[in-house]
Amino acid sequence: MKPPIVLVLASLVVLAACSRQEPAPDPIRAVRTLTIAPQTAGGTHEYAGEVRARTESRLGFRVGGKIVRRAADLGDVVKAGQVLAQLDPQDLQLGQESARAALSAAQVNLDQAAADFRRFKDLRDQGFISSAELERRETTLKSAQAQLAQARAQNSVQGNQAAYASLVADAKGVITGVDAEPGMVVAAGSPVVRLAHDGARDVIFSVPEDRVGLIKQLAGAPGRFKVRLWGADAAPLAATIREISAAADPVTRTFLVKADIGNAAVRLGQTATVLVEMPQTAGIVKLPLSALKEEQGKSIVWLVDRSSMTVRAQPVQVAGADGNEAVIAAGLQAGQVVVTAGVHVLNPGQKVKFYVEPGVPSASAAAAVPATAVTVK
Repeated sequence: MKPPIVLVLASLVVLAACSRQEPAPDPIRAVRTLTIAPQTAGGTHEYAGEVRARTESRLGFRVGGKIVRRAADLGDVVKAGQVLAQLDPQDLQLGQESARAALSAAQVNLDQAAADFRRFKDLRDQGFISSAELERRETTLKSAQAQLAQARAQNSVQGNQAAYASLVADAKGVITGVDAEPGMVVAAGSPVVRLAHDGARDVIFSVPEDRVGLIKQLAGAPGRFKVRLWGADAAPLAATIREISAAADPVTRTFLVKADIGNAAVRLGQTATVLVEMPQTAGIVKLPLSALKEEQGKSIVWLVDRSSMTVRAQPVQVAGADGNEAVIAAGLQAGQVVVTAGVHVLNPGQKVKFYVEPGVPSASAAAAVPATAVTVK
């Protein structure tokens, strides 16, 4: 009975071997490509900014008190010396009257001390009192003189304090903020209104950490910076870098930069775009971010071999990013064809074909779009 069993097992093995199928070959995928053609190019970086006044003051009272009136509203144009807000002057007036009374008392005390000194001097000359007693009267006179000087100074201070009950604009400008309302009790120096002075205007924008060095290098170069106002049809305004923050913002990790646009006719708070013209650099290409793939911690791209229409992985060195494109510093040569889409579904040696846009003759599909050169940042 054993031979039949052996035959059955052998038959099962043969059938199992016959049932195995060869794995299906990778499909021929249509890929979008571009041809590397490095050239000398610069490019322009754009940063979103906002128009601000060169000088913006936070005005507050020099004395504390209760605000009884605010004479300027948000957006009002004010002149230098115009009253913006008023404190309750009652306590300040009482303090001034007290200082005046103290001044009068000090004057009376001085007059009395001077009269006593003259009388005791006559008595000393007649020999009725000693010189020591006259010296005590002279000391009293000098003390009264010092008290009078102190009272005069205090009276002047109280006079100034009473004048400080009115908050006035220190320059011509526009009110850009209101921080206190009537009825509020404010301390000395607390901001009440914000005043943007007339004159030069700045555009404030932020620069990432990896580009602030380049901005510093270009700050002294004429014509590198321009400002385009949002919604304006006019040509971009010339700008110069006036100030670059020495420390990065702890939250955004960006550096604040101020660009001077002079006395341009712009609106405060208006949105603006700062255009930075990059210097010309040769031999640098940029690729769409979709052309890159991370593999074992390295950036690679897929190159197409035109003769066999297969792809192979090529490591590249990425220098930075420019919007939705990556700046390639090394790893590519002119004439190479790079896959720009679908890189995550390709395998080494896989057959591909050029993607043909609808309505485009197939003969033109083999000509890939050349890459453009940009500046390494």
